[in-house]
Amino acid sequence: MDQKSSAKYVYLAAPFFNEKEIRTVEYAEKVLQEKGLLLFSPMRHTVDAEPHTPEWADMIFEMDVTELKKADVAIVLYDDNYGDTGTAWECGYAFARGIPVVLVHTNRDAESNLMLHCGCHTNIWLDELAGYDFDSMPVYRYEGKMI
Repeated sequence: MDQKSSAKYVYLAAPFFNEKEIRTVEYAEKVLQEKGLLLFSPMRHTVDAEPHTPEWADMIFEMDVTELKKADVAIVLYDDNYGDTGTAWECGYAFARGIPVVLVHTNRDAESNLMLHCGCHTNIWLDELAGYDFDSMPVYRYEGKMI
């Protein structure tokens, strides 16, 4: 189950607004790169515009949408029902485009919103990411707390 996957292009959707979120993204990036997946992580990409201006926002949005359209799979790091709205948007956009979404739950004590966990190809926990087989893409139903 820990075989290396190659040639799959992965879009990593996740919030990265505090140290805990950044550490979680860094962990996921490391795991995915070790699996041989081609990775686009928005946290690692910037644009040539003044931050927090309309031009910057448009450029970031366009870059992320362009990369998401190229993805073979979207990996969404999901902490709880009150997660990041941008990450939820990316998850829904991937679903609407038919891109399989691997929803990676990062908090076993949190409740999951049914629209996220039901709208994904599979649900796994963060500690299962390293062992997930991106070649066969097995499906796991979410069985934790939900609303």
